Amino acid sequence: MTVDNNAAQKRQKLLHHIAVGCGFMGLILWFYIGRELGILDWAASLLPQEHAGAGLMLGIMLLMTPGFFIWSRYNRWVEHRLAIRGFYYETEYEEEQARLLAEKNAAKKSNQNN
Repeated sequence: MTVDNNAAQKRQKLLHHIAVGCGFMGLILWFYIGRELGILDWAASLLPQEHAGAGLMLGIMLLMTPGFFIWSRYNRWVEHRLAIRGFYYETEYEEEQARLLAEKNAAKKSNQNN
């Protein structure tokens, strides 16, 4: 039974790696489409010639921000579909905030009862 489980885990990992690789290829494609649309040239032309590099950097940041957001959502979706379990800093932060809020509410109720 462990042999079947091990084979299933290997298959799941392979599917996850393939899906993440496809997502990364999509991210690269996002960059090239943005470049071909002239977004980077437009951003560089907004600043004087001596600061064109800074404009290009800003253009790359603006172009890639939605791409990275979509890529992160895609990765979460793939991990959900393949039941991949991992550690996320956001989850720990949200749990910590919920704990702090519960403590604050308990203290507030305690003060109201006194």
